Amino acid sequence: MYEKTFPNKRFKLTLEFLEKHISKTETILDLGVVNPFTKIMIEEGFSVENTKGEDLDIDTTTIEKSEANVVTAFEIFEHLLSPFTVLKSIKSDKLVASIPLKLWFSSAYRSKTDMLDRHYHEFEDWQFDWLLEKAGWKIIDRQKWTNPTKKIGIRPILRWFTPRYYIVYAERV
Repeated sequence: MYEKTFPNKRFKLTLEFLEKHISKTETILDLGVVNPFTKIMIEEGFSVENTKGEDLDIDTTTIEKSEANVVTAFEIFEHLLSPFTVLKSIKSDKLVASIPLKLWFSSAYRSKTDMLDRHYHEFEDWQFDWLLEKAGWKIIDRQKWTNPTKKIGIRPILRWFTPRYYIVYAERV
């Protein structure tokens, strides 16, 4: 259904990972506003509620009040100044989270026009693992994948071989 082209490859692999670990009978709180992947999860039979666009660095009320069985966070933690605070505020026992990995050959993403679309962090996998561990999570499964482009150049070639995305399934310790 979701071809292996950007962003469909990412969506396909994320959905496969989610289905591997989360039952469709469980309820999900997805951090961030409704987005194309939220719609895919709903189309695939998941029960999903999103946060409302509040600044999660400042206001974790929605997370703290949620009774969802699972929290998902797909490419959201890099936008937060303090992902630790958000991870600690989660009440559910299951977390599926993905991040873009720091690439040695490319500087961190920053938007010059959109104040909300900025990366404060681009993690290496071990850094994200340590963050989760410190916040009280145990990683049960993990996966990485590349994000190739059809452009010409050294960096586009490196993107064929260098993992760009990292996803984990973790449970509260």
